[in-house]
Amino acid sequence: MSKSEAINYIPFKQKLRGYLKHPMSLFLLILVIGAAVITVGLVAILLGHLLIKGIPHIKPHLFEWKYTTDNLSMMPAIINTFIMVILTLLIAVPVGISSAIYLVEYAKRGNKVVSVIRLTTETLAGIPSIVFGLFGFIVFNTMIFKGYSMIGGALTLSMMVLPIIIRTTEEALISVPDLFREGSFGLGAGKLRTITRIVLPYAMPGILAGIILSIGRIVGETAALIFTAGTIPGVPKALTRSGRTLSLHLFELVQNPQAPTDRYFNAAYATAVVLLALVVLVNALSSFIAKKLSSK
Repeated sequence: MSKSEAINYIPFKQKLRGYLKHPMSLFLLILVIGAAVITVGLVAILLGHLLIKGIPHIKPHLFEWKYTTDNLSMMPAIINTFIMVILTLLIAVPVGISSAIYLVEYAKRGNKVVSVIRLTTETLAGIPSIVFGLFGFIVFNTMIFKGYSMIGGALTLSMMVLPIIIRTTEEALISVPDLFREGSFGLGAGKLRTITRIVLPYAMPGILAGIILSIGRIVGETAALIFTAGTIPGVPKALTRSGRTLSLHLFELVQNPQAPTDRYFNAAYATAVVLLALVVLVNALSSFIAKKLSSK
């Protein structure tokens, strides 16, 4: 035990006596522990149910290249999910990071425009996804692309994840000490060079955290994509055509008229397990990259 740990170390019996002397502290301790146990328990029950029901039904025919009503393959949906994630991030990340850089680095403090932008971002974060879907259907599907399309879904999702990217990037930039900026300016570097060479590398772990959260939102989104990307079970030949993601594939399996049969429900459980594994894999990979950049 180190010296600092020895200073902060308090025997369990002494802690218990302190809690017994203050009943409210004991009550709050029990309340917090109970809330933690309930949260972990619900997650464990959900994961256990999905894994028990889904893993036995993960069969090779679910990963065939082409979807048919016989194999119920999820492979086209997996490919469409990756396409949707890449498209959405290509649109949302540059816009979100640039907006956050303006708010923190260029805009004057107390500027009314900054207040309006932040209010707009917070409003966007609170809008239900179904409203984004209706907006995307009217603007992208009806007025621009004249039908369901992957690019229409990506544009809709980019609006949904913009608040996450902007807010997390903004907080990451604010956390960079002003001494770094002042030192860079003192050495003769300009504003743009200071931001690109000093501020952004230091804030990169926080920025990547926002991107990781955005990826989770993109992969799990269903309501907005029903109205924009559509539910065609295949890999589209062009971005202006329809294609379903993995979450939409799961939805279509469950709500299919033949869903009461075991075959559709088993495929749905297997899809849920793969979707869960995909989210965990992407988050783990992104966190690994963030730690590498942070250590550098």
